[in-house]
Amino acid sequence: MMIFSNTTPIIALSSINQLNLLQALFSEIYVVEEVIEECAEGGRIIVPDLTQLSWINIVKSIDTLQNHFLMELDKGEKHTLNMAISKNADYVIIDEKIARNIAEYLGISVTGTLGVLLKAKQQGKIVSFSKCAKAMQKQGIYYNTSLLEKLALQVDENFNRDSGK
Repeated sequence: MMIFSNTTPIIALSSINQLNLLQALFSEIYVVEEVIEECAEGGRIIVPDLTQLSWINIVKSIDTLQNHFLMELDKGEKHTLNMAISKNADYVIIDEKIARNIAEYLGISVTGTLGVLLKAKQQGKIVSFSKCAKAMQKQGIYYNTSLLEKLALQVDENFNRDSGK
């Protein structure tokens, strides 16, 4: 299975020391060089050096598509979607709403950081979806609270009450 990830899910999972969930759930992840660069720029949240992780496959971006929809996106999103399409990826992990909509329009299956956490909870790789989502919020990663509440119910948690079910 070929799965591409954009920058934000990598940063969000790194913010709670759960980047390893990507490997645990999918074995390997593909990222474009632009995502590597964005993650390496640094910031408040420390992301491991992705070039040193054996389960990260780095893809050199080439302009294979001249799709005007992609021009609306930032560099990482644009190149991630471009290469996901050109490599016929099974999924792309991306959080930004506009990028998700464009990916779906272009026929790419999409999940996001919260989808990764749901899958991890369903497979017993984390104790609590809600606890992880709240920890990301404390790190400054924003998700709509009503969405978090709705998703938590899918794994039998109450987002406003549960902290470690």
